Amino acid sequence: MNLSTILKPYLPKSLLGRSVLIIVTPLFLLQVVSATIFFQNHWSKVGRRLALGVGGEIGMVINSMRHTQDLEKRKILFDQALAFVQLNMRFEADKVIQDTARLGESILVDQFTRALDESINKPHRIDAVSNKRFVHVEIQLAEGVLFVTVPRKRLFSTSTYVFVLMMVGTSVLLFFVAMIFMRNQVRPIRKLAEAADDFGKGRDTPRFKPEGATEVRRAAGAFISMRNRIKRQIQQRTDMLAGVSHDLRTPLTRMKLQLEMMNDDDGVADLKTDIADMEHMLGEYLAFVRGEGEEKAVDTNITDMLSQIALQARRKGGNIDLHCEVEIIAAVKTNALKRSLTNFVDNAVRYGGNTSIRAALRGEMVEIVIDDDGPGIPEDKRDEVFKPFVRLDASRNPETGGVGLGMTIARDAIRGHGGEILLEDAPGGGLRVKVSLPV
Repeated sequence: MNLSTILKPYLPKSLLGRSVLIIVTPLFLLQVVSATIFFQNHWSKVGRRLALGVGGEIGMVINSMRHTQDLEKRKILFDQALAFVQLNMRFEADKVIQDTARLGESILVDQFTRALDESINKPHRIDAVSNKRFVHVEIQLAEGVLFVTVPRKRLFSTSTYVFVLMMVGTSVLLFFVAMIFMRNQVRPIRKLAEAADDFGKGRDTPRFKPEGATEVRRAAGAFISMRNRIKRQIQQRTDMLAGVSHDLRTPLTRMKLQLEMMNDDDGVADLKTDIADMEHMLGEYLAFVRGEGEEKAVDTNITDMLSQIALQARRKGGNIDLHCEVEIIAAVKTNALKRSLTNFVDNAVRYGGNTSIRAALRGEMVEIVIDDDGPGIPEDKRDEVFKPFVRLDASRNPETGGVGLGMTIARDAIRGHGGEILLEDAPGGGLRVKVSLPV
């Protein structure tokens, strides 16, 4: 398993997140490298010089103490050290340091220890833990112990904090600038994705226009051109079929009138039946090819639609059990969806004794499940029911009529909404139709 496979679950999925990561990662590495170089240089040079300065001052005081034993003069010497170099000193005669172990482990203590070893070369003890503002030093002399309190700022440069704040501040500023810039770059891509999704669901996007970087504008322009070509082809097909419908219905109407004027001779009734079948087949075929392409998507109460479909099925003698978990409202092509769902329910009523309709919201999808207790459809035949002009006489009643376009038209309408339809086994042994639609 390589590193990319391990890190993949933890990496951002969005383009904005990945773009920011691409910008932030080298910025972070640059800051780490800069901080490492700075601190190494700072503590090895500046810190050492500060410690050597303090050590030299302490060494000077110790050297001055050797030339005078007068307590009053030593007090003056200590007062001058406090006034001019901020070293608070006191001397206790006949005292011995019991423990030379240093208190506190840090770069400051290490540098100060080495500085005292070079400057005075005497046993000493450093306490950098007891007080956060001062460092206490005990130095063993021949006649006693010299106690020195050193301000921590004499050994530690505040430029460290300034540098850290500068790094953090610039990093945060650059991060927000990068976020604003990348968000503006990603927004056109997001709009393009939303426009493509709406178009796939049959929703119009008249306000969409190319914007953003050159490559994004080209992609948006290509999408608009594709959308216009598809709309133009659909419109041309619809106009052509409208003409075909008129041309075919006109002679059928004349034939019907001619037959009405004829006596009830042998064969006239059969001819009337054939003409009626031809009109029905023509209507089904035109509905399939047209595909409800001109209807606009509007906010529709799916719950009320299912109630109306169930009521119509009950009037036809169907035993319908309808249950909707919540009130469902979605932007759909009302007539196309109602026609599709009505087709599913009518099939369930026609081929089964009891029909169950369930509707619910599953995340961002509307799920509608229609179960019947009829003979069902074999699994290897379920794909064929969606093919035009195919009727599964072995599994369905051949006396019901139809030209085998109902399921094809229904699936075409469902997919036109960006949804999908699945055929499964119902719990009661019949057929389950599961329709999923985006909200």
